[in-house]
Formats: sequence, structure tokens, C-alpha cells
Amino acid sequence: MSKDTKKENMNTTKKDEELKEESKVKENAKKSENKEKAKISKSEKKEAKLEKANKKLEKAKASGGEKQYAKIKFVATIIAIILVLGLIAYVTNTIIKKQNFYVQNPLATIEVENFGTIKVELYPEYAPNTVANFIALANNGFYDGLTFHRTIPDFMIQGGDPNGDGSGNATLKDLGQDSDDEYTIKGEFIANGDNDNTLKHERGVISMARSDYSSYSASLATEGYNSASCQFFITTEDSTSSLDGLYAAFGKVTEGMDVVDKIANVEVETREAQTDSNSELTQDRPVEPPVITSIRVETYGINYGMPETQKPFDINSWYMSQMYGY
Repeated sequence: MSKDTKKENMNTTKKDEELKEESKVKENAKKSENKEKAKISKSEKKEAKLEKANKKLEKAKASGGEKQYAKIKFVATIIAIILVLGLIAYVTNTIIKKQNFYVQNPLATIEVENFGTIKVELYPEYAPNTVANFIALANNGFYDGLTFHRTIPDFMIQGGDPNGDGSGNATLKDLGQDSDDEYTIKGEFIANGDNDNTLKHERGVISMARSDYSSYSASLATEGYNSASCQFFITTEDSTSSLDGLYAAFGKVTEGMDVVDKIANVEVETREAQTDSNSELTQDRPVEPPVITSIRVETYGINYGMPETQKPFDINSWYMSQMYGY
């Protein structure tokens, strides 16, 4: 074998080896690439699984939130229904109570020595301030020991005057206040602008006595309307309609009209009374005025408050000013 042939064979062998090496490198590179791809594929799969797991978690959370919301909504709905039913029950119960609830009017018990007991139902719906005044005086013991100083058969009996002759007023102290000043109250009747008092002066009605200054001057009518203080009268006949709308009726006798009739028919004395410019004989003062042992009013737990009062009109000062200018 020639040198050239040997050399050529050596080169061929060398090239074959290089080709083998190159092929091996490529193969290794491809394997490495495949490994990398496999790694990437595994990573992507992991990421996909993780993403899928996260989605499932989020879905579970969302589902759980919806369930929680649904649960809260359900509970809130139940509570709302209970509240509505409770409100309906309360309103219905209130309406029923109002329909069935009866407010017991005040009941005055008048004890009269040697005569008996008179019970009078008071009507605050007609004359609230008058009723409040009567209750305050009675329950403070003002009437205890006073008398029925005026009695007229087939008409009325009148009492409650501290002077015993029809001239007296109560004082603020008699209402429990710290003052000896006399007072009067506004007349609660139609002629004085109070259209709520439509109570008729029929038999057994109790009403407030007052002064009448109109004989001095027609301009003093209102002063007389607002001159009642503590004196009251009880009518004994139905034929007293002339008093309607001019005096503050505020109650009616429920028991003891027989006692009222006895008082109305006691023996009276003849006396001289002054009226405007003339003197006349009257027969309305009992020889022995019946004594009021006590008057107490049962209010059945209702507080009727203190009456609104005003300063009495001084007719004497008015008369002097008219006569002498002072």
C-alpha cells in the first residue's frame, strides 16, 4: 500500500470519526433539547394544574360566598317577616285595646253630715279645667266642713263657699300653692267661647256658681263669666235650661239624688238681699245649713293636673272708679 493510499485512508477515518463526534454532539444536543422541552412541558403542566387548582379554589370560595350570602339573606328575610308579623300584631292589639279600653271618669264622693252620700261622675271631656280645679280643691280637703248655704226646692242646692254666704273664693294655697291670693277660673261654656261644653243642666247635673256683673254694666258680662272659683251647685229639676251655655256644667250625680232632694227641701229663713237698686226678700238660706263632711275624688290613676287660674275681678274698685273716677 502506497503512502498516499494510507494517508487517504487515515483522512477518511478521521472524517468518519469527526462525523461520528458531530453526530454524537447533535444527538446529545437533541437529547438535551428534548430534556429541556420535557422540563418545560412538566412545568407547563404543573402551572396548568396549579391554575386549574386555583380556579377550583376560587370557584369553591365563590360558591361558599354565595352560600353564605344566601344563608344571610335567608336569615334576614326570616327576621324581617318576624318583625312585620310582630308589628302587625302590635298594631292590631293596640287597635283592639283602644276599642275596648274605657277610661273611667273621675268620681266625686260628697259626704253630708246627717244626710248621706252623693256620688258625682265628673266629665273632663266637657270642662277639663273646671274638673281639674274641683279635683284639686276636693283632694286637698278644701270643702271639708263647708256647707250648702243656698237651697231652692225644684231648682238647685249650692255649696262650697268658705264664707258661707255666697261671697267667698278659694285661694291658691287651697290648690297646694304657696300663696294666699284668691283666684278664679275661666268659664268653660258656650257664652264664653267654649263650644265643647254642650252638657245640659238637667236634673242631677253639677255646675260652677259664678257672679253676674251685667247688672252693673253689659260690658262686665265676661268678667262675670270668668268669676267662678270654688262654689258649685247641683240642679234638682230638668226645667233649668235657662242655665245651659251660661254656666260650666262639669258632671252628674250617679248616686244619692235622694240626698240632694232632702237638702233642697230643708227649712230656710227669710232674709233681705240686695239686687241692683232694689231690696227683696229671699228664701234660700237654710236655717241650719247642711255641713259637707268631706269631698274626695277618685281619679283612677289619671292625673288631671292643676287648673289654670286668674286674678279675680274687683267689682268694688270698678264701681268706685265709675262713681268717683278712681
